[in-house]
Amino acid sequence: MPESLTFREIKARPVVLKLKRPVVARIVTISEWPIILIDLMTEQGIVGRSYLEPYIVKSMRYLVPALHDFSEMLKGRSVAPLELFEAARKSLHFVGYEGLSMIAASGLDMAAWDALAKAANKPLCVLLGGTVGAVRSYNSNGLWLKEPAEVAAEALELRDEGGFSALKLRLGRSNPRDDLATLDAVRKAVGGGMHLMVDYNQGLNLAEAIERCHMIDDHGLDWIEEPIVYDNLDGHAQLAAELKTPIQIGENFYGPREMHKAIQKKACDLVMPDFMRIGGVTGWMRAAAIAGVAGVPISTHLYPEVAAHVMRATETAHWLEWQDWADPILLNPYEIKDGMLQIPDLPGVGLEWDEKAVARNLASL
Repeated sequence: MPESLTFREIKARPVVLKLKRPVVARIVTISEWPIILIDLMTEQGIVGRSYLEPYIVKSMRYLVPALHDFSEMLKGRSVAPLELFEAARKSLHFVGYEGLSMIAASGLDMAAWDALAKAANKPLCVLLGGTVGAVRSYNSNGLWLKEPAEVAAEALELRDEGGFSALKLRLGRSNPRDDLATLDAVRKAVGGGMHLMVDYNQGLNLAEAIERCHMIDDHGLDWIEEPIVYDNLDGHAQLAAELKTPIQIGENFYGPREMHKAIQKKACDLVMPDFMRIGGVTGWMRAAAIAGVAGVPISTHLYPEVAAHVMRATETAHWLEWQDWADPILLNPYEIKDGMLQIPDLPGVGLEWDEKAVARNLASL
């Protein structure tokens, strides 16, 4: 094992995949899923891997060059994730710490942690002080805004994909009664023992959210997620105070300080940071410490592979969001068994690219 790793370069490649179940939310429909594959090369031959899922295909035109700029800037430096993360963020300070700046720095950070764990010949969760094991997960691969019967049938499919005990469905149809009919159809299909979470994907204004969230407040839901635009913390605080059902936000926290602000304002009962926005592994561990001090349960958003590892080292770990959207380009996708994501006992995160699949889906910028 090398005593230290030296940064050589970053190779970033844009890939676009067709979604098996397209995203159909109130504010957007997505059928093509962009993924940026990141390989952090070291002088010692160890390669750290990560990926980014920036939602919008054209965003890769800006993120891939940013990652290559990091490559030139960081060449020859020690692969120390905390220091690389800070250097990357500060290099873009004058265009802001949020948005594309944070997303690019997060991709670098996740790859750096993977390389460091590989150099130590340990799974990332072990390097972080945890152990290899299974992580409780809910299936979030579908249940978009479709007809009630179709959503109910799909709920059974998603349940059986990996023996799940929890599913997330999306709400926000034009008529709130159609949302209620969908909720009832899904509950009837999967039974009372199934954990159900709902997500409005920021699709409501505050007045709509007050009406609609009260309409579903007695449906035994695990949480109501992002009913209104993500930065309206005062509105979320009002909803959290009025409702019995926990309010979940967090996938749009750009850095741990934004999460701290939301908790201080009592804008939520639960938090679920996204790795490309919270700051990769470094940002997650800082956010997890804040959640731990506040006693707030913390769940993950996307990136199930790295998510599983950090959850094994998180005090108030709640639910892992399972989505398999990157699986087509992974050589050995993680497995789900009895609703638990199984972490492989391999150095790092265990990501390897299926190069034939990558070649088929490589995008031109």
